[in-house]
Amino acid sequence: MAGDLIPDEVIDAVRNHHDIVEVVGKYVHLTKHGKYMKGLCPFHSEKTPSFTVTPELQIYHCYGCGKGGNVIRFVEEMEGYTFPEAIKMLAEDAGIPVTWTSNTGGHSQEQDNVRNKIIEAHELAAKFYHHILNNTVQGEEAKRYLIERGLTDKLIDQFMIGYAPVNWDVLTRFLMNRGFDPKLLEKGGLISVKNDGEGYYDRFRNRIMFLLRDRNGKPVAFAGRIIGEGQPKYLNSPETMLFTKSRMLYNMDLARSAIKKVKQIVLFEGYMDVIKAWSAEVHNGVATMGTALTEEHCLLLKRHCDEAIICYDGDSAGQAAAYKSIPMLEHVGIKVLVALLPKGMDPDEYIKTYGGDAFRHGVIEQAVSVTKFKLIYLRKNHILSREEGRNQYIVEAVKIIAELDSSTEREIQLKELSKEFDISLDALKQDCHEFRIQQQNFKQQRDNNQFSWNNGRNEKRKSERNSRSSTVLPAYVNAERRLLHVMMRNRDVALAVHDKLGDAFNIANHIAIAAYLYAYYASGYEADAARFVATLEDEELERTATELLMMDGGFPFDEDIMDAWIQDIVKVPKLQEIERKKEEAVRAERAGDPIMAARLLQEINSLERELKNYLQ
Repeated sequence: MAGDLIPDEVIDAVRNHHDIVEVVGKYVHLTKHGKYMKGLCPFHSEKTPSFTVTPELQIYHCYGCGKGGNVIRFVEEMEGYTFPEAIKMLAEDAGIPVTWTSNTGGHSQEQDNVRNKIIEAHELAAKFYHHILNNTVQGEEAKRYLIERGLTDKLIDQFMIGYAPVNWDVLTRFLMNRGFDPKLLEKGGLISVKNDGEGYYDRFRNRIMFLLRDRNGKPVAFAGRIIGEGQPKYLNSPETMLFTKSRMLYNMDLARSAIKKVKQIVLFEGYMDVIKAWSAEVHNGVATMGTALTEEHCLLLKRHCDEAIICYDGDSAGQAAAYKSIPMLEHVGIKVLVALLPKGMDPDEYIKTYGGDAFRHGVIEQAVSVTKFKLIYLRKNHILSREEGRNQYIVEAVKIIAELDSSTEREIQLKELSKEFDISLDALKQDCHEFRIQQQNFKQQRDNNQFSWNNGRNEKRKSERNSRSSTVLPAYVNAERRLLHVMMRNRDVALAVHDKLGDAFNIANHIAIAAYLYAYYASGYEADAARFVATLEDEELERTATELLMMDGGFPFDEDIMDAWIQDIVKVPKLQEIERKKEEAVRAERAGDPIMAARLLQEINSLERELKNYLQ
């Protein structure tokens, strides 16, 4: 069973307690379609629901990206958990005692020990930096800077902000004196090897230190802001076995409860913005960690919220970054709003100048729609005092308005444009209509190509599905798929197939699923789709199994049909061998070797007789 030392009865209890529709429903809006529940897949972008949940079998499968499994696999995928981590979370939620001793990271014991030591080193380093900031002469300048920026002692303590002194090896000596291996500290990104290879020095020096935590609140990295002049302004930990900046968000651990309540996230550019927003009672704020927003970030956000407010700096660079982030967030199905700040101001400065209430009520709660933001952004790129600039702006503005799905919203925006520039509303409507026709003509091309970060996988699966639906599959493939579909639902059929066919399936995944299924039933279990899927221990096999389980089972089935399917499956290797020998015979004739050709023809005749006798 998956899970090592996690008892099977605990895994069963977790599955039985958590109804898959309820768990999935926390992340995906599901609607009933006959005996299935359907919704937009949380694992890839789509506009037509292909994500299907089967309450009867307690499994899910997406016909778009192919992901599938039971409730445990779903939590693994959504939260980025390992199997033991998902079991632990679900068990605690169900009130099931967590008494097993297996490591929760899904790694070898050695790897787990290394990870734990690196986390321990970061915990000590955070306390060390925090102490220096608050209790030493060396930290006075940094502490004074933070207070001038509007941070209180409470915020400094809550976010565990610290200071790395200017000394070259103070942290190195501190941790090594506590028994830490310098090679491990280097692997964790806390120290670096000297250029001559002799000894180590601190990675962070003369910097205000922001602690970066993972989703569970474990310290895994740092970001250091330099005091005074110097480059780089911010220095992050390098990527390590614990820290991947393109997949992590600052403050996600503290913000998760607030995000869960409102299903909304506020996206900032910097650590200080998040902290100051927290002081303004905006507790659902997060920021990227020294990198631009990535597709991985967007998918992570989608798992936790339905709506995102982008609150980037009010300067040109910040607004350009916001403009670039909008389609990435929309592509994964997140509704986007944009909070507007006075030109040149960032959230930190705004809060310091006008206060937390003004920021919360006047900026965050007054966030504008994407269309409104695009029109404001577009306006800055045209000189409206000139006729040419006005005309270009109006044409481009109508194109933006044409993208709106709601006719009411289009009407409102076009009326505002008409009133501002004294242009006929009918003319604007006509242009808008023509732009919408153009957009609809290119809609499919845009969906497939404009944001192609995950199209390779999706197009491959789409091609496979289209090929499967438009081309008749070989008889043996259909036979194997249908046979496994019935076997996973009926123990007696599986036992009969075991005796008559064994592992003689032709497709690799089918061979593996059959082997797991025989072992599952041999252990005394009855047919239980979700439980069986949990035994597969392989994501690809889980996907194949859930796809087969969710096939339309309306085909007839009895013992004669089963035997006919088995015949279709068994004869494939012989037919393939006959074809191979025929090709060899042709090559022998062409090569002027009649003896070899005659021998091969005899073998072919013998194989054909064997096949004929088997089928009779």
